[in-house]
Amino acid sequence: MLFSSLTFLFAFLPITAIFYFVPVFEREETEFKKKNIILLLASLIFYAWGEPVYIVLMLVSICFNYNIGRHLQFYDGFEKQKKAVLFFAVAFNLILLGIFKYAGFVAENVENIFSLSLNYKAFALPVGISFYTFQALSYVIDVYRGTVKAQDKLLPFALYICMFPQLIAGPIVQYNDVEKQLVKREISKRKISVGLLFFIRGLGKKVIFANTIGAVWSEISAQDLNSMPALTAWFGILCYTMQIYFDFSGYSDMALGLGKILGFDFIQNFNFPYTATSIKDFWKRWHISLSSWFRDYVYFSLGGNRKGSKRTIFNIAAVWCLTGLWHGASWNFVVWGAFYGALLLLEKFVFASVLEKIPLWIKHILTMVIVMVGWVFFASESMGSAALYLKAMFASSELFDTQSLYYLSSYGFILLVMALSSFGVFRDFPRFKNKELRFLLHTAEYILIFVFCVVCLVSDTYNPFLYFRF
Repeated sequence: MLFSSLTFLFAFLPITAIFYFVPVFEREETEFKKKNIILLLASLIFYAWGEPVYIVLMLVSICFNYNIGRHLQFYDGFEKQKKAVLFFAVAFNLILLGIFKYAGFVAENVENIFSLSLNYKAFALPVGISFYTFQALSYVIDVYRGTVKAQDKLLPFALYICMFPQLIAGPIVQYNDVEKQLVKREISKRKISVGLLFFIRGLGKKVIFANTIGAVWSEISAQDLNSMPALTAWFGILCYTMQIYFDFSGYSDMALGLGKILGFDFIQNFNFPYTATSIKDFWKRWHISLSSWFRDYVYFSLGGNRKGSKRTIFNIAAVWCLTGLWHGASWNFVVWGAFYGALLLLEKFVFASVLEKIPLWIKHILTMVIVMVGWVFFASESMGSAALYLKAMFASSELFDTQSLYYLSSYGFILLVMALSSFGVFRDFPRFKNKELRFLLHTAEYILIFVFCVVCLVSDTYNPFLYFRF
């Protein structure tokens, strides 16, 4: 089920809210338990709506990791036993993820390398498996490290894994951040109103911006890349650059808003990444929860930068190859991750002193060009198509044609508005000293956005979420 669907907006969410907010018990502890049960049931229905079969897989993950946490707590003080349990837990989670996400990729490469015919049929990818697997792994690792206590009740833990606001496409919530909120949390009119604003803003990003410009990218990317003019190729990847930001940050805003409505505080997943002036800065701002996860559970576990330059280089390269592979079982994702790993290493060890002397506006332009080149690998179906698209961008025999000018004249304005918005130009605009006037204008603005989104959803069939495939 999509957040940006009429079914979710006018059936699932209102029904869930009615059962969730109507008080039943006088005791606060009992009332929160009721709310957790309602939220868990709603989350299971939300997930089963599109993939009823794979709900079994998620329930297996919940029960397994819940019991692993209790075993790790039981063996506290017995380091060998704890390490064995942790190893088993990590292996089980990764094998489960590997079977459903990477087995087909491995089989295909084995066939190509050894000229075999395995006739392997890959499983359909369960939606959100990468996200909830990483949440489960962060929990068992934190219990092993002693940074959190094992959850002794199944209900709060199950809710942590499968809460519908962040189940399908994040943010990846670490257990330590929501441990207390799973038992007791603040639910107030102010928090609900802030959550609604976040949700509507995210809905607008998704429906008005991402869907509109995403349809243009789909049209351009389906053309013959061998004869594509350079201007069309650059315009196309600019469309994708804006689509993926407004699509994913829109989803994250909706998830953050839904969390606040229900009383949860999730971490911010985006912080105007297209204002970055370096690749390191970009990854501090883009998909923050994923970057934090790899930093905390892979990079630091490998030793971080504490074991010399050579080990640091290896650690960074390993993290970024894994980051690429996390996004998809395809070589173009591995290359995309390695591309960023190499750039980060160059920034850190080769060009650090040079970059300090370059004006910020030049560094910003260079960063955006590099990011757009990176999105070519990310958006392409294969390395071959990525190479053809890059050739069209940098080595096309034709600079532009009449179709290029058509795209520029038809969609140039909305792209400009999206670019300015992604740079944060409109974040505090307009400002009014009068609080009542400001409240009325913002209320009217968000009502108009919501109504316009509903109108678009009624008439538009193009409504995918790009990160659902990860």
